[in-house]
Amino acid sequence: MNSKLKTNEVDHLFDAILTLKSKDECYKFFEDVCTINELLSMAQRYEVAKMLREGDTYLNIAKATGASTATISRVNRSLNYGADGYDMVFSRLGYEDNLKRK
Repeated sequence: MNSKLKTNEVDHLFDAILTLKSKDECYKFFEDVCTINELLSMAQRYEVAKMLREGDTYLNIAKATGASTATISRVNRSLNYGADGYDMVFSRLGYEDNLKRK
């Protein structure tokens, strides 16, 4: 875990997120906390990660998501050298059978 990320403020935010119980609650909370562009960017990065794990090419991912190759590359770096957060979530959602590991 990145020590620069671990602050009381981030802990409080994560505590708040962990209280959310439905997609509707998530929409309400994140609409208040994030700008539309911030939320759409997070959703785009998540889709990019999923498509990378499914073995899609950068070109297909860029066409499907509108993500730049720089964004795709950053997400790919997170998948390969990050904290394994994406893979943890994919596993919990039952995506591991559909996703290819590099």
